[in-house]
Amino acid sequence: MNAILPLALCDVSFAAGGRAIIDRVSLQLEAGPSTIILGANGAGKSVLMRLMHGLIAPSAGEIRWNDADSARARRRQAMVLQRPVMLRRNVLDNVIYALQAAGVARAEQVQLATEALASVGLLHLSRRAARTLSGGEQQRLALARAWALHPEVLFLDEPTANLDPGATREIENVIKAFDASGTKIVMSTHNLGQARRLGDEVLFIHQGRVVEHTPVERFFPTPASPEATAFIKGELPWV
Repeated sequence: MNAILPLALCDVSFAAGGRAIIDRVSLQLEAGPSTIILGANGAGKSVLMRLMHGLIAPSAGEIRWNDADSARARRRQAMVLQRPVMLRRNVLDNVIYALQAAGVARAEQVQLATEALASVGLLHLSRRAARTLSGGEQQRLALARAWALHPEVLFLDEPTANLDPGATREIENVIKAFDASGTKIVMSTHNLGQARRLGDEVLFIHQGRVVEHTPVERFFPTPASPEATAFIKGELPWV
């Protein structure tokens, strides 16, 4: 079975309401390094991730996985949103549902779901109604649903944006576990400290264009663009 990475974007654009949100982006994401997407609010980070994941289609250009079987490529990636959707079921059944949707054999579902909940520290809450969990617990449950599928690529859209420092630390530990297991992490964040802690490379977006694609250790001390310099200093306004 072919690996689905690398992922190539060729002159990808996305427009809505007569405005270009993503503007002629070309890049390639390789297996291995954790990729952090940075940019001001409104720069296009979330839209770019949704395009990569296939939730929306580009207005122009091409998005191509290494595996030409698009259905298989879709099954081998997962995405966790800033505010994950919780089904009206208990915690365990939320994970089982994700496995059912992925076509996992019924005989394996409970074991895989239980292992996933244990991996994110929620096994003791497996019978709790998912919608009664705290924000941090709901985010860990969303990560458990992804963990159960063992994705090759995990997209994370500002997964700790609404969480307190303790919950943020717990989520970061789970993300590190994904990374250590071999899953490619692609994550947007507005937290520069988090980008340094979790990232290997940075995609910096400004007004829908990828301005820099560079290692983390180079981006922060020596940004190559005035926009990135202003962003790191906290001087780049919303767009």
